[in-house]
Amino acid sequence: MTDLTGKVAVITGAARGQGEAEARLFVARGARVVLTDVLDAEGAAVAESLGAAARFVHHDVGSAEDWARVVATAADEFGGLHVLVNNAAIYTAKPLTETGADELERILRVNLVGSFLGIQAVVAPMAAAGGGSIVNISSQAGLQGLPGHAAYGASKWGLRGLTKTAALELGPAGIRVNSVHPGPIATPMIGHLGLSTGPGSFPTLPLGRVGLPSEVGSLVAFLASDEAAFITGAELAIDGGLSAGPFLPPGER
Repeated sequence: MTDLTGKVAVITGAARGQGEAEARLFVARGARVVLTDVLDAEGAAVAESLGAAARFVHHDVGSAEDWARVVATAADEFGGLHVLVNNAAIYTAKPLTETGADELERILRVNLVGSFLGIQAVVAPMAAAGGGSIVNISSQAGLQGLPGHAAYGASKWGLRGLTKTAALELGPAGIRVNSVHPGPIATPMIGHLGLSTGPGSFPTLPLGRVGLPSEVGSLVAFLASDEAAFITGAELAIDGGLSAGPFLPPGER
């Protein structure tokens, strides 16, 4: 199992879904975690359930002032900062011609600008700690063009590019930066699709099923750990094979 003992992490969007799964896994593997979200009741409940190893902070990721407060909480409560997981995101699926500029800007502010500000905010404390790991949660929509995902895809492609540049610039400070690209994962974000889990839940995927938040969490924990010490600037798909190319289920070949 990936060991995160001694690590202090900030995980955004951690009140539910993938962020919650990551926070729980991090604490189980020895980390102390600052969970952030705009969903105060849910986030506080998650932190309370994790005990002394967790704190919750209300956090608008598009606010530099809020980022400063989050980083200060990590320092004051746990003595430093080693890991940032930029997980917070909002999602919409709408044709390009039906997407307004205001909606695009709203999505970019959370999904891309929020991560940009977060990276800026953690550089100094991570460098002071001798290095660290930043994991940006992009999407399979950041690896491929998907119909109906103009705004969301633009934000996730942007995050993929930001990851590459940050890895180049921050490597000399010992800070690694990688992006993770989930496909269909059983979280509230895609709850409107009515997907189930288990074998056969997504037959058009090579692996034939929807992914689990815990599976994404395991990958994120690995990238956050010292086991991934020579990995930076990478983009890792965790999408059941969806981005590997066209796939036809056996009965349709």
